[in-house]
Amino acid sequence: MSRMFGTDGVRGVAGTELSIDLATKLGQAGAYVLTEGRGDKKPTILVGCDTRISGGMLANALIAGICSVGADAVYAGVMPTPAVAYLTRKHGFDAGVVISASHNPMEFNGIKFFNRDGYKLPDSMEDEIQRQIESGMADIESPTGEKIGHVKYAFDMDREYVDFEKENVPIDLSGMKIVVDCAEGASYKTNTQVLKELGADLVAIHTHPTGTNINDHCGSTHMEQLAQRVRDEKA
Repeated sequence: MSRMFGTDGVRGVAGTELSIDLATKLGQAGAYVLTEGRGDKKPTILVGCDTRISGGMLANALIAGICSVGADAVYAGVMPTPAVAYLTRKHGFDAGVVISASHNPMEFNGIKFFNRDGYKLPDSMEDEIQRQIESGMADIESPTGEKIGHVKYAFDMDREYVDFEKENVPIDLSGMKIVVDCAEGASYKTNTQVLKELGADLVAIHTHPTGTNINDHCGSTHMEQLAQRVRDEKA
């Protein structure tokens, strides 16, 4: 079989290659595989996404899949990928999922799973998720009534990640002028907040995501504006 998972999860053009149906099935199969053997304890999975317009669509489909197999979901909204990994471990969630396609154009998106320790899944576990999907979820039961999963919305968890970053890099940036290009992406709040709170004189560009402008002539694949702004600001 051809592998569904690449090096950074399942990726494709949102709505076609990465369809709502596939996102729901990934939620179902992922929740089942990642929380198997938990006994009677209801598992909980953290979900975050980047700023792409398709993020909410795919997150809701994924969360529906998670809840349909009896797991709870905590939706944190827009959050950088490392924040999802960190918060999964910190809060003892059974797994984490981030919906992002990194530096790719806005029409793409992806679904990437983390285990309870905040690490990317081994190939064997990703293959088992794929096997469950391709088998029509033959091993997975669909609960009813009170056994259906619950959704909790927690849009303030990014503050915890900001504090974590500051604790890990406790330096004083006072007197430094820094230009940061946030690429209209998921770190547009956390990156700027951290640098300001560490004392930097901050010039932040591309911090107004619309859902369709992520990586649009900015970010890691288009460094020209950042380079020019550093010169202009004498940063």
